[in-house]
Amino acid sequence: MGWRAAFELKELGHQMIAAWFNIVLWKRILGALIVGALYGMIAGEAVVYTSWIGNIFINLIQMLVIPLIFVTLTNGVVSMGSPARLQSMGLKTFGLFLLTTFSAVSIGMTLGLIFQPGSGVDFADVTARSFQSSMTLSERLSLIIPKNPFSAFANGNTLAIIVFSIFLGVGILLAGEAGKPIASIFKSGVDVLLRIVGLIMEIAPFGVFALVADVTGSGGLSLLFKAFELGALVAVGLLIQMFLVHGSIMRFVLRLPAKRFFVGIADAQMVALSTTSSAATLPVSLSVSEQNLGVPNAVGSVVLPLGATVNMDGTGVFVTVVALFSAQAFGIDLSLADYFVIALTTMLISIGTATAPSASLFLLAIVLEPIGVSPEQTAIIVGFLFPFDRPLDMLRTATNVTGDLSVSVILAKAENVLDADTFRQKAVE
Repeated sequence: MGWRAAFELKELGHQMIAAWFNIVLWKRILGALIVGALYGMIAGEAVVYTSWIGNIFINLIQMLVIPLIFVTLTNGVVSMGSPARLQSMGLKTFGLFLLTTFSAVSIGMTLGLIFQPGSGVDFADVTARSFQSSMTLSERLSLIIPKNPFSAFANGNTLAIIVFSIFLGVGILLAGEAGKPIASIFKSGVDVLLRIVGLIMEIAPFGVFALVADVTGSGGLSLLFKAFELGALVAVGLLIQMFLVHGSIMRFVLRLPAKRFFVGIADAQMVALSTTSSAATLPVSLSVSEQNLGVPNAVGSVVLPLGATVNMDGTGVFVTVVALFSAQAFGIDLSLADYFVIALTTMLISIGTATAPSASLFLLAIVLEPIGVSPEQTAIIVGFLFPFDRPLDMLRTATNVTGDLSVSVILAKAENVLDADTFRQKAVE
């Protein structure tokens, strides 16, 4: 090869790299998701040779989750300027989370009652699957306060880390001038961590490709067609909550362009779909909320870590539909009080539900037991759902993340700190 050919080849390589980075990140991720699904169906079990790429991507993101929660939430509390403002924002945040979760539960309840997905279902060939023993609300609450913060960090107890971060931030505020040096460290820490997020997101398309290929290669798209009616009903509910509810909030309540909202959060939604973890998506959510939606860090760093832990719109839709499905399948007649119990317990288990794949599936006993579904029957339900839960979990996580980002915009608008120009900027083609 002559020097001219080598030079031309090098120039071609530079042009291809430049063309790749000129494509908007969410489009690169979406393309990788589609290509990964196709590759997985063709390659089958051979996807094991590329699964390590997805594992590395997951590890890189999870590496940042705990430091981000700690640093950004502490900095967010300090940015409030006073404990009184933090209290006000905290109450508004939890109130909004409860409203969106109630909306999700209502959608699930309505779909389950109208379409009766459990009628005529036969579980004769279903293998029961063990599930986690249910944890009472008092036990969940007792885990919120860490006996040892370092142990909470080591074990990844996000609720305990959130509480410790809030206390630390309040302590820095109360310290006044003496706390300013520490406050500046946390402020710089947020900037550094978000830079790292930007670097990791550049390899996201390759990670998403490998993760999706692993799913379709091991189980195939046929997973979606087992118990299709129930899966389709849950998917419809999740899409209604994601696009109709939150889109309407943007358009009619906040008077902001709904299309721009969904374009702005596309990166986070794609990562949520591929990782099926709200916590793993947190670094991207923090980045897009500030850069694409105009939500200041002082708001996003408080709302989004909380949302990744306690705001589970997708869980609300899924668990409610499955609860009605289970009662219908086993011939359990539900009273008005039972419907209230389903709604209440579903909202409660969304608080502190693990941000790991299929976590909602293994907490069904908490909702099903009070309405008369036995542990043996619950094990059958879990076994029935488990083979095709991954695609539903992808949608559940995307719905959860959408709700978190929606609430961050609502709160920023309510506090008169939303950068409307950034939010309304023309969507990148």
